[in-house]
Amino acid sequence: MSFEQLLNNLNPQIIASLKRAIELGKWPNGVSLTPEQRQLCGEAVANWENQHVPAESRVGYVPPKKTPCADKGDEEQKLNWV
Repeated sequence: MSFEQLLNNLNPQIIASLKRAIELGKWPNGVSLTPEQRQLCGEAVANWENQHVPAESRVGYVPPKKTPCADKGDEEQKLNWV
């Protein structure tokens, strides 16, 4: 089974189970995830969410700032050493 076929067979319940396994570091039966399994689960969740979930609801979403950090006006900011 290819990665694409696997993604097509996923549903919200399976994704929730994968997220929980990543979070706990183990499968529901108590067996620990290997680093490779954790990475593959993360990739599967990210790819599935990219196709099925709005950006604001995805894992790791950070809302954009209204103004960029560096855009504080023309005044020069001085660094104070304590």
